[in-house]
Amino acid sequence: MGIVNSNQTSIFSNPPFCKSLHIVILGLDSAGKTTVLYRLQFNEFVNTVPTKGFNTEKVKVALGSSGSVTFHFWDVGGQEKLRPLWKSYTRCSDGIVFVVDSVDAERMDEAKIELHKIARLSETHDVPILIVANKQDMRHAISLADIEKVLALGELGASTPWHLQATCAIIGDGLQEGLEKLYDLILKRRKMLRQQKKKLM
Repeated sequence: MGIVNSNQTSIFSNPPFCKSLHIVILGLDSAGKTTVLYRLQFNEFVNTVPTKGFNTEKVKVALGSSGSVTFHFWDVGGQEKLRPLWKSYTRCSDGIVFVVDSVDAERMDEAKIELHKIARLSETHDVPILIVANKQDMRHAISLADIEKVLALGELGASTPWHLQATCAIIGDGLQEGLEKLYDLILKRRKMLRQQKKKLM
């Protein structure tokens, strides 16, 4: 089973626990953050309401030869008045999942501003970011190439590792692949930090 605190079946298998990662889910309101969280947890669509504070869940994930990894997700509300609080949740995080609504072209620039704000925080320096392009199944969804341009992902800087993943949170398409990419980026970051620590010793 894929969830620490539920008896329902996750989309992931359930080998013995061996790792735990602190992951923050951010993005504008109505982008699909909570839908992503509960699709991962319950492997089903859960009708959600706008998050007024935060949701937190632990999801146990099987990632290839890495064994079982527990992702401790913090899904934080995306309304404008809540965004100043994001940095409180990103402190000491292993990775960030930033969800964008692929159909909401009017607010893509706003999403870009918030994404770059988070990436520039000292607390999130070099923390890997998985950008989840949600609702890619919809007819008028912006293509991944255009999302990459509009969000100016190339301007995040060499110190911010990122991956852009096409998803449909309602049915779960792309979520596992995205988490696998994020996990790889987290491992690379940890390896780099160990090497830097050795050089200072």
